[in-house]
Amino acid sequence: MRIVLALLFALSAGPAMAQLSTSPGEVMRGAVNNFIRPAMTDFGGKADALSTAVAQLCATPSQANLSAVDTAFANTALAFGRIEAIRVGPIMEENRSERLLFWPDRKGIALKQVQAILSSQDESATSPDTLRSKSVAVQGLTALEFVLYGIGFDTLKTADGAFRCQYGSAIAQSVAGVANELVAAWNAEDGIALHLMKPDATFTDFRTPIEAQEELVGILSHGIEAVRDTRLNPFLAKGDATAKPKLALFWRSGLTVPMIRANIDGLQSLFALSGISGGVPNDKADLPIAIAAEFANADVALDLVTEPVEAAVADPTQAQALADVVTATQQLGVLIGEQLSAALGLSVGFSSLDGD
Repeated sequence: MRIVLALLFALSAGPAMAQLSTSPGEVMRGAVNNFIRPAMTDFGGKADALSTAVAQLCATPSQANLSAVDTAFANTALAFGRIEAIRVGPIMEENRSERLLFWPDRKGIALKQVQAILSSQDESATSPDTLRSKSVAVQGLTALEFVLYGIGFDTLKTADGAFRCQYGSAIAQSVAGVANELVAAWNAEDGIALHLMKPDATFTDFRTPIEAQEELVGILSHGIEAVRDTRLNPFLAKGDATAKPKLALFWRSGLTVPMIRANIDGLQSLFALSGISGGVPNDKADLPIAIAAEFANADVALDLVTEPVEAAVADPTQAQALADVVTATQQLGVLIGEQLSAALGLSVGFSSLDGD
C-alpha cells in the first residue's frame, strides 16, 4: 500500500514529472535489480527456514515446534506468492513451477496422492531425492499444506506423526532446493537476468529491449489474470451458485486471502519498482496513475477481509470486498494488458495459463 501511495504522489506531483523518458533497458534493470532478484532471495531464505523448522519438529515433536512450522510455512508461501507471476526463465524449466505449487488442481489430484502416501507410509516419499521422481502434485506447498493442516495433522506434535513429519520434511527440503535453484539462476552473470537486461540478437529468448519489456508487461497482465481466474473466481458466489470456499487455495491453513494479497503486492511492487511508468508517453501520463489507483483499490478491499475464507464468503461485507478485488483485477487487466502495452508500443501474448 505504501508503494502504491508513493507512486500515486510521484505521478501526480506536477510538471516536474511531465517528461517521461525511461528506456526499456532502464525498466528491465529496475525490474530485475529492484524487485525480482531481492524477492527471489527472500523466498530462498524463507524456504530454508521452513526446511529447518520442519526438521526440528521431526527431531523434537511438540506444539511449540509445530507452531514454529506454521509461521515458517506462511512466510514461505507468501514469499512465493510475491514472485509467483514471474513465469519466465528458470521457474519454467524442470517443472519447477509445478513442483513448488501444483495449482489449480481442479480434479483434486494432489489431495488424493498425498493421502495415499500418508496412508501407505511410502518410505520413498521421505527423501527429497526419491520424492523428486514422484508426481509434482506431492512435492510442493499444496502437498505440505495438507501434511501440516489436513486430517491427522495433530499427530505431528507426538511420535505418532513420525512418518507424516518425515514426508513433510522431504517436501520442505524439496521446496528449499527449488527456491535456491531460482536464486542461483537469477543471480548468475550469464543467465535470465542478463537476457532481460541486455537482450541480444544472438539470444533465443530476448533479442531486443522491446521483447524484454513485452515480457515484463506480460508478467503483470497475466499475473493479474491469474489472481482473478485461479485465486478468486473459483470459490466466489456467482448468480445462483453459492460460494465454495473449499475450492480456494490454502483454505486449510487460513492463507487464502493473504496469498491473494501477496500475489497482488508482488505485481504492484514490480510495476512500481521497475519504473515502467517512466516510459509512458506524455499524452498518456495519467495511465500509470490509474493503474496505481486500481492496485490501491484492491489493497483497500483486501483490508476489509478479516476472517478466514470460509467465514469471509458468508459475511456480506467481506464477500462484497472480495468481489471488489475481482473488479479491481478486471480494471487492471484492461489498464495493463491493453492500455499500457499499447501506450508503450508493445504486443502482449497469451498467458501460459491459458487453456488450463
